[in-house]
Amino acid sequence: MSERLSTKVIDQHAERLSKLAKDIWANPEMGWTETKAVGWIAEYLRSEGFDTEVGVYKMPTAIRAVWGHGHPVIGFCAEYDCLPGLSQKVSTEKDPVVEGGNGQGCGHNLLGVGCLGACIGLKAELEASGKEGTIIFYGCPGEEQLIGKGLMAREGAFAECDFTIAWHPGTTNQNTYGAMNGVEGAIFRFYGKTSHAAANPQDGRSALDALQIMNIGAEFLREHVTDDVRIHYFIMNGGLAPNIVPDFAQSKFFVRALSREACIDAFNRLLKCAEGAALMTETRVEIERLGGIYPTMQNKVLCDIMQKVRDELPDVEYTEEEIKFADEINRKQPQYQEGITEPIDYQKKPMGTYNGGASTDYGDVMHIAPSVQNADTTASSLAGGHSWMITACSGSSIGMKGMIRAAKVMAGGAYDLICSPELQAAAKKEFEEAMAGRKYVCPITDEVAWPYK
Repeated sequence: MSERLSTKVIDQHAERLSKLAKDIWANPEMGWTETKAVGWIAEYLRSEGFDTEVGVYKMPTAIRAVWGHGHPVIGFCAEYDCLPGLSQKVSTEKDPVVEGGNGQGCGHNLLGVGCLGACIGLKAELEASGKEGTIIFYGCPGEEQLIGKGLMAREGAFAECDFTIAWHPGTTNQNTYGAMNGVEGAIFRFYGKTSHAAANPQDGRSALDALQIMNIGAEFLREHVTDDVRIHYFIMNGGLAPNIVPDFAQSKFFVRALSREACIDAFNRLLKCAEGAALMTETRVEIERLGGIYPTMQNKVLCDIMQKVRDELPDVEYTEEEIKFADEINRKQPQYQEGITEPIDYQKKPMGTYNGGASTDYGDVMHIAPSVQNADTTASSLAGGHSWMITACSGSSIGMKGMIRAAKVMAGGAYDLICSPELQAAAKKEFEEAMAGRKYVCPITDEVAWPYK
């Protein structure tokens, strides 16, 4: 097969796209504050002829950029926020740029720019062929805060799409038909009464006791939920001194599961643990809902389209320097095996069927329109997620090469979808069957605090 036009155009933009990704990497911004990334991406989109709006959906760092006309309408979901405490140089040793600073420990500098590259490649195909279709680039803030796309959806985003496409940087070139967990979160604040813990403990009502009893309830709850449910928490405040009965304590909980129904069921039972703990200790509990996200729901038809394009593309070629860089990072991991561990797991793999324990707010979008999320290698094979290793690779040429390849896969797959009404119909039928008459209900209610300060 001759090289696709979208591939050629993305290659022509590779240097410029890589510079943008490096600029975002060098200026890491936490969710809701991604002003530099948004400004740079919006400027690029405008220069390529996209009708670009910033601050859409009542969110200052959200983007909606459109090119084309008619159907199908294909949305690309980009991210660009970072993580706290993962500042890191492009180095094989842990070496932060700013001690304790932010860093792209999930590769979102690559994720957002990869989607931008895909939009540019697909636009070139549509221009050359004269085929009808609309491309929408969605700049999605605050993914690491888990509610960015839910907030956008609440204001009408994604409902205009016939299909949506996304990807995520990773350590392997393998997609899955499986799912990632949905989440429901909350902060639990217990209020009691102080007293001297030795002189007059009978006068106190310990908020920490209540919090600990709730935690015990959560631990026993684990035995009575489905196998996919995960419950995790940490104590945010447990008191001031051991001889003071604490009148305030708080914890933060996440409940995860592979279905929205299982997640909500387990979370509602957790609420009862909190209420029971407050009753037992004569304290009061306040619950701050943090919102939730849906599990992912891969569309198999779209997965297969992307896999076909992935198989057509040649493997990425790495320099000796890049291979050495990746190998030295891998050596920091205990599972490293001399002569066995591949520095970079770049080989194309067949589709898998496995579930991931992590979560993404792209799951919400996947319950609005038929959707697919690809995975592409952008890091050394043993780089741990949300780590300084990922930050280092995300600013390196290894990350840039993977990003460019991901853009080619998405653009090529989107164009093949546009060219096939039969595949479009099959993907929509699969989506309707998976939803089984259910409708997407945004899990971000009005009681969830507005994130922009």
